[in-house]
Amino acid sequence: MKLSVINPNTTRSMTETIASAARGVAAVGTEITPQTSEMGPVSIEGYYDEALAVPGLLQQLSRAEGQGAEAAIIACFDDTGLDAARAMAGIPVLGICQSALALASFIAQRYSIITTMERSRIPIEDLVRRYGHAERCKARAADIPVLSLEDPNSNARDRLRSEIATSILEDRAEAIILGCAGMAELAASLQAEFGLPVIDGVAAAVKQAEALTTLGLATSKGGVYAPPVAKPYHGLLEPFAPEQIQNA
Repeated sequence: MKLSVINPNTTRSMTETIASAARGVAAVGTEITPQTSEMGPVSIEGYYDEALAVPGLLQQLSRAEGQGAEAAIIACFDDTGLDAARAMAGIPVLGICQSALALASFIAQRYSIITTMERSRIPIEDLVRRYGHAERCKARAADIPVLSLEDPNSNARDRLRSEIATSILEDRAEAIILGCAGMAELAASLQAEFGLPVIDGVAAAVKQAEALTTLGLATSKGGVYAPPVAKPYHGLLEPFAPEQIQNA
């Protein structure tokens, strides 16, 4: 199968980290195609960044579908633009937060998400409630900027480890979810260090995308995810009018 993994921020080095994690778990015969947004913020930290990342994400998703992708993953833990993407695309589109939470629920009764900044924790907490995991999951912030994860001279990884330790002690977490796609490469080493399942949302989404494709399932178009109503868009968003982006 052809699987598009879309980084909705514009940092290509982060896309490379995400692609490596995806390829590391992909089944034989799954072709991973990484894509980086060409417009928007260099990292997504809070509601403002998230809103301005959506047009670039949708542009990449339209391109992926036009090039034959059979499923797509939005590789940001805020599940940036996920509902809009599902309405636009005719292929399955997965968010890594929803995928990680679903996987965690199979293997633990209590689990914690460790994300980057407090301003990122609040949107994630909203997603946890929306996806029905609020009674089992706690979201925590390690107070580290997203881009510091790529800086070997920062203390980001030590702060992440500290927050995981606190979560195990105070939340009684039985599994840990890494709440940022930029943390993907750390899952295996952290699992070995703490002796608990550590879930990377990118890997979780890859396996779920493969399952949906194998089962011949795609997003239902019978209700809220019906294709957008064709109408003109004005100004800078004119190219994103439904009939234009779907035919791009």
